[in-house]
Amino acid sequence: MFSQKHSLLLLFVLLFTSGLFPQADPKRYSFMKMEYNHLSFGKDSSAFLKLYDKMKGLKTQETKRVGVVHFGGSHVQAGVWSGKFVNDLQQEFKTEGGGYFVFPYKLAKTNGPSFASSFSNGKWKRYRAIGKDYCLPLGMCALSVSTRDSTNYFGVKLTTKALSKKFNSIKVYHNFNTAFSFAPDSIVAAVSNRVENREAGYTLFEFNGPMDSVKFNLLRMDSLAGEFILFGFSLDNTSPGFYLAGLGANGAASNSFVKCFDLSSQFKSLDADLVILSLGVNDTQSKDFGKDEFIENYDSLIMVIKSVSPDAAIILTTTTDNFIKRKRSNSKSITAKDAMFELMERHDVAVWDLFSLMGGYKSMLKWQKAGLAGKDRVHFTNKGYLLLGDLMFEALMKSYSFNTKTQKL
Repeated sequence: MFSQKHSLLLLFVLLFTSGLFPQADPKRYSFMKMEYNHLSFGKDSSAFLKLYDKMKGLKTQETKRVGVVHFGGSHVQAGVWSGKFVNDLQQEFKTEGGGYFVFPYKLAKTNGPSFASSFSNGKWKRYRAIGKDYCLPLGMCALSVSTRDSTNYFGVKLTTKALSKKFNSIKVYHNFNTAFSFAPDSIVAAVSNRVENREAGYTLFEFNGPMDSVKFNLLRMDSLAGEFILFGFSLDNTSPGFYLAGLGANGAASNSFVKCFDLSSQFKSLDADLVILSLGVNDTQSKDFGKDEFIENYDSLIMVIKSVSPDAAIILTTTTDNFIKRKRSNSKSITAKDAMFELMERHDVAVWDLFSLMGGYKSMLKWQKAGLAGKDRVHFTNKGYLLLGDLMFEALMKSYSFNTKTQKL
């Protein structure tokens, strides 16, 4: 039942928008509408109060881990936006633990986040939940890579750009094909425990000490029995901190992730506390875009998330302003924004209105002129994505600060 306590977040929005609460420093760009840099909430915001209690527990070490999952397309795959958001949280709470989910983007011959990289000496084929590359099974990242090599090695490593620089254990998400066997290279990794979790779709390896990389030797024992499929890695650091799973796939639309057969089981293993959904650009670029279908797709994805992580707080980001083929401004982004607020009321989730914060319709031109967006007027530059991470962090922290202070009264 909706309580007075749950109304605190709604009250915050009223105070903020009326000018009674300090606003973020609009030092950056005059065309941005900083009054929109806050979270809006449905009637029941109790999931966020739980999230804020857990975040607060990091300071007292009552909490060891806060899991952040960011779904999206190319905005998310590069990892800059999500990485900056979580790095800001780590720095605010003075933590460096948690860890990362890492998809082997390099094996898939595509771009990925700078804080981690994959490697292999084998041949891999990529599958995505998009277009001609669509093929099952797909993991929770709407991607997978597969190999039929008889001998191969593959691995993952954290780079110098990772804020959480070590991991104590790794979950390897893969298909359980008995024709293949794999294990960490014993020369560089001393394994203390190995556990197969077929229901969740991963094999867990725990190490005797902290690692910054691991190499697996893969052997095919039956030449006629299919392929080895890899869905990603979870690098878990037992020190307190924010865990980041950036689930981004170039070209992903609102229906892409629900095509992934193993989404529920794999997603559950992430133990998400905060889920951010940033889909819509690829939907609105389509000639067949329709608001009702867009909402239905989001309905399906939100229902999957809530079915396995019922306590997770969910933020929907409105679709960024964009252009079609660089020339035509895309008014369908306005319709997509309206859909987010309908979903907010339907599912009691939060909305971060990035579309309005950017400056609204046709604002991408100003972002491009300021060096924040690319020539295609769809994607952002590295500088632009870093700014998105900072802004989203500020929006969340305004709500967090207001509600944690209020709870002390």
